[in-house]
Amino acid sequence: MINMQPILEGVVTGAVRMWLRAEGLAALVLSLLLYGHSGMSWWIFFLLLLTPDVSMLPYLVNPKLGAISYNVAHSYLLPLGLVAGCVLTRNFMWLPYLYIWTAHLGLDRSLGYGLKYPAGFGKTHLGIRQSRA
Repeated sequence: MINMQPILEGVVTGAVRMWLRAEGLAALVLSLLLYGHSGMSWWIFFLLLLTPDVSMLPYLVNPKLGAISYNVAHSYLLPLGLVAGCVLTRNFMWLPYLYIWTAHLGLDRSLGYGLKYPAGFGKTHLGIRQSRA
């Protein structure tokens, strides 16, 4: 029998995993509501929704660099920090784009796509994702 403990260390399971996925869904819904309130066109929303996934390109170099790039673009820290900056400076023109970014993150989390470990693209804090070939 294979010892899975080193692979599963740091991976959230059970009810906690479901709560984190529910939080992702809540972030997605809130982002959609805020974007709708912004008055921006929905075609722009759908055109840009997958833009944060460009951060996967460094995986072509190596998994460690890929995980760092992916996690920076897929953490709520950067877009929410930029939202705070927009509010503090009263420069609201970037908010709809930040709502798209947080909607993407919420969608990913609700579907079980988590932050990546350097061990490989499928190793995330929300579990191990098997590739479907």
